[in-house]
Amino acid sequence: MSERKPLLEVKDIHVYYGAIHAIKGVSFEVFPDEIVTLIGANGAGKSTTLNTITGLLRPKQGSIWLDGQNVTTLPSHKMISRGIALCPEGRRIFQQMTVRENLEMGGYIRQAAENTSSMEEMFERFPRLKEREKQIAGTLSGGEQQMLAMARALMSRPKLLMLDEPSMGLAPILVEQIFGIIQELHEAGVTILLVEQNAQMALSVADRAYVLETGNITMSGQANELLHNDSVRRAYLGS
Repeated sequence: MSERKPLLEVKDIHVYYGAIHAIKGVSFEVFPDEIVTLIGANGAGKSTTLNTITGLLRPKQGSIWLDGQNVTTLPSHKMISRGIALCPEGRRIFQQMTVRENLEMGGYIRQAAENTSSMEEMFERFPRLKEREKQIAGTLSGGEQQMLAMARALMSRPKLLMLDEPSMGLAPILVEQIFGIIQELHEAGVTILLVEQNAQMALSVADRAYVLETGNITMSGQANELLHNDSVRRAYLGS
């Protein structure tokens, strides 16, 4: 049996903001069809890690591999054609454009025919967006904007979908809805790297998890095991 190869490998990356050593030798892997979550407090380096993977930040040391290819120095705009899509923190949708136009922007690297089938798929997966297809995106509710940001990222048919704080600022009932969608995507075979402050929700949908503290990975393992780990519960689950 051939050995299973990781889709994403982050190897010993060090990232600085000026003199501040934000990420200190972080290494982890994401295998195809997995949900892997990075959990940690505010300022632990979770978003910095995602921004480094997408090429928005450059590591001073270490390397990033996607599908066996070294993509460490690839500019961020080339990452999409390589198969990485980021659904950013704070959603960052195009406020003045319609729902449909936002989705078209997400699929700009694809052929028109592929885009049409992707659009149909998104409207099937997110019926609320279909209802609001011609609505200006900035007038959507927070939950709808999060759905739109996720659908826009999925339009490029990524090998790896990265979600940065998808539950941020949402009411508890919407958080459950968003995590239900994440679960459905997982079941449909989408590989996901999830950064999330709501550790309880993140660990309940993920296969594996890494705990990030001040730029270091301090713990890793099966998500279910970490969900029941005493020190994780005390630090992140309020129990």
